[in-house]
Amino acid sequence: MPEAISEPPEPSEPSESEPSASEPSAPHPRFLVAVLAFCGVVVAVMQTLVVPLLPHIPALTGATPAAASWLVTITLLTGAICTPVLGRIGDMYGKRRVLLASLGVLTAGSVLCAVSSHIGVLITGRALQGAALAVVPLGISIMRDELAPERVLSSVALMSSTLGIGAAVGLPVAALVVEHYDWHTMFWASAGLGLLDIVLVLLCVPESPLRTRGRFDALGALGLSAALVGLLLAVTQGGAWGWTSVRTLGLLVLAVLIGLLWGCYELRVTTPMVDLRVSARPAVLLANLAALLIGFAFYANSLTTAQMVQEPTSTGYGLGASLVVSGLCLLPGGLTMVALSPVSARISAAYGPKTTLVLASAVLAVGYAVRFFTSHRLWTIILGATVVAAGTAIAYSALPALVMRAVPVSETGAANGLNTLMRSVGQAFCSAAVAAVLTSLTFEAGGRTAPTLHAYLLVFVIAGGAALLALAVTLCLPRQRGRAPGSVARDRTTSLAREGA
Repeated sequence: MPEAISEPPEPSEPSESEPSASEPSAPHPRFLVAVLAFCGVVVAVMQTLVVPLLPHIPALTGATPAAASWLVTITLLTGAICTPVLGRIGDMYGKRRVLLASLGVLTAGSVLCAVSSHIGVLITGRALQGAALAVVPLGISIMRDELAPERVLSSVALMSSTLGIGAAVGLPVAALVVEHYDWHTMFWASAGLGLLDIVLVLLCVPESPLRTRGRFDALGALGLSAALVGLLLAVTQGGAWGWTSVRTLGLLVLAVLIGLLWGCYELRVTTPMVDLRVSARPAVLLANLAALLIGFAFYANSLTTAQMVQEPTSTGYGLGASLVVSGLCLLPGGLTMVALSPVSARISAAYGPKTTLVLASAVLAVGYAVRFFTSHRLWTIILGATVVAAGTAIAYSALPALVMRAVPVSETGAANGLNTLMRSVGQAFCSAAVAAVLTSLTFEAGGRTAPTLHAYLLVFVIAGGAALLALAVTLCLPRQRGRAPGSVARDRTTSLAREGA
């Protein structure tokens, strides 16, 4: 068993920035948490907003189905690249400043999608929307810096869960818009929400005085981005290109080579983009691996639920539900995530985030067992999906606490960005796996080709296996002792304030 980490090391010579006149001073913690959580929900909604629209995009824009699929793929790519990079920039140059920039990019992307029906413009807008995924780790970092230690766990739990909450809420809302309004309306609405987020952050979120000194590792950021693009392109497009095609295998080999060169470079840099020595600690490495597996397990639920209930009754298992009804199947799970995030924080405070993550992985596995045995009635499908959402809420709430206990305060943004990135990578692998299963196990039903029931059941088995693997990885985590996340940050902030006085 790896040696336990007593507490995260102190950041080396953090610098204090002078707050500008436009920055709020000492906002009420509830306002701070509410605003940041709302930002997280809006960003998560943006990630899933276009999913109900995808089948209609070729007819609405004249694009091919392959081009339309890039409306989802591009957000995954830009989100994966920007999340760790912007987290690091926030650590160095100001988290609030980068948060506002990310929300500005989201708003600009929404406006682009709202004013055009050209597939190229839509893909560009979706790329900008995806870049805003960095809002979640940035919000977690601000909470760690600004809140009292006793509030950090519950607030971070809520912020981390917004990724799942927004996805569960976004699908039914987008489905309602697609069925009853012009499809551009949802992008105008997202632009308005982005502007509202910016105003709320300006009013309620202060800039943290904690900064990481040194030069930004631009070459490291470029190398990480290139490796991620190669890996994620191969994974997301492998089904269309062929898993043994030259393009797919070439991208995978290129991603591995760039990743190795990038790792060697990062170990030599004074202020690296990602501190690989810190990332290699068992507490951080295993938490990131667990995040990848949980991201995989969670995403299978979102990908299969709506599609399964929409399958026609001629398949023998489908319910022939409408687009709106299928989206609403995920809504109870979203509400459950809101309710369980503070419960997860209490469990972490009482027994430690490792125990919480063990519980979450077990609940995820149980959820897929429910889905495997009860996939013939709408209410049992909703029940299974909600149990999976409950496990996801508990897991997403515990992961940032694990990471923050093991990294220096000066690297909170980058470390949480990397953990969020691992969830996104897990979702990319899940998307590829689900697509491969559902397109390989098919039959003719009602004059159309549809996945067999066994295909969906196999997806549930794979996702449940990922949850059990996450459980095994979590059990290998070292038990961490010492101050709760936020105490080091609070002590450092207090000392800086005293020095200023």
